[in-house]
Amino acid sequence: MSKHYASTAFTDGVRAVQEYHGSRAFYERKRAIGRATPGTDPLTEAEKDYLGERVDFYVASVGETGWPYVQYRGGPAGFVRVLDDHTIGWADFRGNLQYITTGNVSGDDRIAIIAVDYVHQRRLKIFGRVQVVTVEDDPDLVASLVDSDYEAVPERAVIVHVEAYDWNCPQHITRRFSAAELEPVLAPMREQLAALQAENARLREELRSPT
Repeated sequence: MSKHYASTAFTDGVRAVQEYHGSRAFYERKRAIGRATPGTDPLTEAEKDYLGERVDFYVASVGETGWPYVQYRGGPAGFVRVLDDHTIGWADFRGNLQYITTGNVSGDDRIAIIAVDYVHQRRLKIFGRVQVVTVEDDPDLVASLVDSDYEAVPERAVIVHVEAYDWNCPQHITRRFSAAELEPVLAPMREQLAALQAENARLREELRSPT
């Protein structure tokens, strides 16, 4: 947990529930540290490496109705770029043209991100403030965030100024594997199966042939 995560997340309502369940005293110390420390929390190499490996994450924003909105974001590994110790960004591609997250952050730039590693049962939560940069405003910036091998049309860059983050516990994360993650295991099995099939075909042919 970074220094400012507790002071951001643990509101009076949260602290009341913590008090009821007996965890307030433990977290109050962390909250006090954040409140006494100026500035925002820098990303360490652990967070930078983790984000650079992700192929997806979920981002939450809040609209003018007060309702939260959660959106999935995905792309090739490395599509989330770490720009410096306090900033991450990605190219936002054309989708279904609803623009709910983009519209929400135009009124309230605060977002929350959760990035899950299902294979190793890890998850990183981030609080940040968004800056949206369109292709028209800064085409070079948007282009710098695009993977040239990925077929999608970028409309804007989403720049997130990270304020705090927390590594969540691994409990209850069901392990899941993508096709790419399974390929190193499946490829040798396919080769072995192909060899066995070829050997079976040869043996059947030998049995059919007259001696």
